[in-house]
Amino acid sequence: MDQQHLITQLKVQGEAILNLPEELTDEQVRWKPGPENWSVLEVLNHLVDEEIHDFKRHLDHILHTPYQPWPEIDPQGWVNKKKYNQSQLDETLSNFKAERAASMAWLKALSDPHWDAHAEFTWGRLTAGDILASWVGHDLLHLRQLIELRYQLMANLCQPYSLDYAGKW
Repeated sequence: MDQQHLITQLKVQGEAILNLPEELTDEQVRWKPGPENWSVLEVLNHLVDEEIHDFKRHLDHILHTPYQPWPEIDPQGWVNKKKYNQSQLDETLSNFKAERAASMAWLKALSDPHWDAHAEFTWGRLTAGDILASWVGHDLLHLRQLIELRYQLMANLCQPYSLDYAGKW
């Protein structure tokens, strides 16, 4: 595994995440395509909490305290409990930027991490390398989600005209 490449990807993807809501209105960042879907603001706040409570924390756990109880998280529940869609975009972006910078510094400071270090679960083994790779993958999943939301917002904005000529989504 190329640790440096993955860390660079987290930096680049973090910048893309910060740029995607640019020029969206307050109404647009809170809009949801359906009741079961997340808004742009909910995705961004989820990413802030994941940065704080999930990937870095769980990677540190596997590398340094694998026999301690696994730190539990509730990403789905936090959306409503923490009222993500009622937060302010500027504050959310600032929080993500600060937390991603802290994560980048922490990752770069790791001294020869053992990527095969692992924790055992009833469902199987999870390695430190799995966590780092999944962190990068998680960003990409939510970048796709943010892009889909931007596309849907654009389609709504262009009514009565169509985006069909652009190609199949």
